[in-house]
Amino acid sequence: MSGSQAVEVDSRTVPVQRTGRQRLRYVRFSAGGAEYEAIEQNAAKPSRWGQLARAGHKVVQFRDVRSDRYVAVSVDGRVTIYGVSS
Repeated sequence: MSGSQAVEVDSRTVPVQRTGRQRLRYVRFSAGGAEYEAIEQNAAKPSRWGQLARAGHKVVQFRDVRSDRYVAVSVDGRVTIYGVSS
């Protein structure tokens, strides 16, 4: 989600949208029978993810739309799925 108006997910073009108040970029897409949102990290947040975003890293959170739970994070393209130990 660099500066583009659309991204490609599973060979489909998906528009990049903006959240209401904070104007963060996000995309909504389906994968594996579930619907997700990929939301850029708010750099103003005090979390470790916010700290990384302030330091210039590209941080994107992934949310399962149905359960309203965050399921993964991507930092500079490296994805970490929550609840999965490596």
